[in-house]
Amino acid sequence: MRSRGILFQRGMEMQAAGKGESGQMTVERIKRDGVLEDDGKKAILVVSFGTSYEGQIRDAIGAVERAVGRAFPGWEIRRAFTSQMIINHLREKGEDQTDNVEEALKRLLRDGYRVAAVQPTHVMNGLEYDKMMAAVRAHEAQFDAIYCGSPLLNSISDYEKTAEALARVTGEFQDGRTAIVCMGHGTEHEANQVYGRMESCFKKLGMENFFIGTVEARPSLEDVMAKVQRQDYERVILLPLMIVAGDHANNDMAGGEDSWKRAFEKSGCRVECVLRGMGEYGDIQQIFVEHVHQAIRGGL
Repeated sequence: MRSRGILFQRGMEMQAAGKGESGQMTVERIKRDGVLEDDGKKAILVVSFGTSYEGQIRDAIGAVERAVGRAFPGWEIRRAFTSQMIINHLREKGEDQTDNVEEALKRLLRDGYRVAAVQPTHVMNGLEYDKMMAAVRAHEAQFDAIYCGSPLLNSISDYEKTAEALARVTGEFQDGRTAIVCMGHGTEHEANQVYGRMESCFKKLGMENFFIGTVEARPSLEDVMAKVQRQDYERVILLPLMIVAGDHANNDMAGGEDSWKRAFEKSGCRVECVLRGMGEYGDIQQIFVEHVHQAIRGGL
């Protein structure tokens, strides 16, 4: 009789580069023995924070889901959001009936799926990732196997690939007089340190004109403006370091009088905004695909 015991493994993916910058980022994997030995129903639940911007549901979140689907043709692709506020808003408007993570897992079980992978599109393993994992832990005993992939920025390789992806999509702006400023969300969670690591990765790769600020934490808009002004850039390109270009990108970054765009204009810079979520970039989609592969391979 095959064992039905569960192996829960918490791993450290960030490795120190000598004695330089390093940190602990978490990959969670929950599994049972004998996974994928049969041809039973398998599903991948792609979990996003969510957005009320219909175009970004299609072009950013949907693009990640489609990339995962192409990479795993034998798996059903399902969607869940972690923001209940966004879920409720979309349901009230009748635009979308996306489940939260708990609802999505229960739906998979009702539909006969007992093998599943859960892949977040979150940038970091912060509060939303913790919320996702709490739902997985509450239901994992009902699955024969459930694998959990890591968020976007989990390993040194992830940081480097993300930096390179952003370099490619901003290549047309590289003229020696332009600063590329990425807007992150920011969080009180300890995972907020990913922004400092990301900016350090930019510098390590020679991307000296790339900077990061956050809406709700540090580095703040004031922090990043001070860095840009010290180097006397003439133009600033603003783009979201977020999977979707939603409310923060359209309003806090590119909006009216209180926006980042207006603040940089007042400082004397010409400003252009790139209103694309990172989920729209093929290189970012591929990172998530790789994380699903890593989660499943690691569980076998």
